[in-house]
Amino acid sequence: MIANPSPAFSPQTVTLSEIQIALSRIRSSIPISPCARSETFSELTGNSVFLKLENLQRTGAYKERGALNKLLSLSADERAHGVIAASAGNHAQAVSYHAARLGIRAMICMPLTTPLIKVSATRGYGAEVILHGANYDEAFEEAIRRSQHEHFVFVHAFDDDVVIAGQGTLGLELLEQHPDLDAVVVPIGGGGLIAGVACALKESKPSIQVIGVQPARLPSMKAALDGDGPVTIPAAVTIADGIAVRRAGARTLPLIRKYVDDIVTVQEEEIANAILLLLEQEKTLAEGAGAAAMAALLNRRVALSGKKVIAIVSGGNIDVTLLARIIERGMVKDGRLVRLRIHLPDYPGALHGLTGILAEHRANIVETAYDRAYHGVNLGETTIEITMETRGPEHIVELLTALSSGGYAHERIL
Repeated sequence: MIANPSPAFSPQTVTLSEIQIALSRIRSSIPISPCARSETFSELTGNSVFLKLENLQRTGAYKERGALNKLLSLSADERAHGVIAASAGNHAQAVSYHAARLGIRAMICMPLTTPLIKVSATRGYGAEVILHGANYDEAFEEAIRRSQHEHFVFVHAFDDDVVIAGQGTLGLELLEQHPDLDAVVVPIGGGGLIAGVACALKESKPSIQVIGVQPARLPSMKAALDGDGPVTIPAAVTIADGIAVRRAGARTLPLIRKYVDDIVTVQEEEIANAILLLLEQEKTLAEGAGAAAMAALLNRRVALSGKKVIAIVSGGNIDVTLLARIIERGMVKDGRLVRLRIHLPDYPGALHGLTGILAEHRANIVETAYDRAYHGVNLGETTIEITMETRGPEHIVELLTALSSGGYAHERIL
C-alpha cells in the first residue's frame, strides 16, 4: 500500500458491507456495464486488457452509482427539501437524472464557463441549473451557501461516504465479471471512484493490484499522499476535465492510503492519443478522464506484464469540438494529415498541373489557401497552402519527392 494513515486524517468509515448494501440498493436502476477483452490493447501493452465501459451508463459515466446511492439513502424529510450539487459535468447529470426519476427536486450549481452542451444536458434531465462563478470552486461555494440557507441536502461529487460506497459497487461488479483479475487501473479526481473500488476489491481479494491515474497537470491526490493531507494545488487546464480536481477528498484519502498500491500520472498528449485509439480501435467514445487509465497502460506508466488487467473507461461525455481537435492532431501525428506550402507561377492552369500530381499519388485535398503577399513570394508567383489526407509517413515522402521532381518549391508546415 502507499503509506500508513496519519492520525490527522478522517478515520475510514466506508466498509465492504456498506458497498454490498449499496449494490443491492442501486442494482435495479444501474445496468451492469460490459467488461470485454480488447485484443488491440492487449497486444500493445503485453497484458490481457479488459475495458470496463462505464461510458455506456445512461448519463455517460459511473457517477450515477454514487449519486443514486445517496439519493436512495435520504429520509422522507430530506427528499422533501430537495438536493443540491456542484459540478461542471458528469456528477451534475447523474444527480439530475436520478433525482427526477425519484421525484426529488434538484438544483445544480455550475461555473459560468461550463460548455452549453453540459448545461443543456443537465437541464434536460430535470434539474434547475444555477450558473455561478468563474470556476468549480466558486460554484461549489455557492452550492454550499444555498444548501445552508435553503435547506437542500448537499450531494458531494466524491467526498461523501454514501457516494463512495455507491462508486464501490463497480468493484463488486468487476469481481462478478472477472473473479481471476490481477489488477485494475482507475482514474482519480477527488478519489471517490478509486476509494470505493479499492475497498471492494482489496477486502474481497487482497492480491488484486489497484493503480490510480491522474493528469500530470493536476496531481492533487499524489500531493495529498506526499504531504500531511489534502492541499489545494494551483489551477491548470487539462483535457481530462472530469478528474481536474485541485484538492483531494478528506474522506477518500484514508481509503486510498490503505488500499491503493500506486498512483501514476499521464501527460495531455498521452490522454489525447488514448482517446483516439479507443475511438478507432474499439469504437468506444471516451472523454479525457475516461481514457486516462488506458493512457497509463499504453505508455507503460504501470509496471504490469502478462497480467489480466481491467482499465476503467469511466465516462464518455466529451465535447465534440475538443474531440474534433484531438482527431485532427492525432492524424497529423500519425502522418495521415499533412499541410504543405507550395510555390506556383501565377497564371491560369498552374494549379491544374499541381493537382494532377497530387491526384496521381492519391492524396485527398481537404483545404486550400492562396497567398501572394507573404512568405517571400516573388512578383508573378503565388503560394498555396494545401492540407491533405494521406496514408501515412511513407505516402508523405512519396508526395514530396513527386513535387520536387515536378519542379515545385515546397515546404512542410504540419
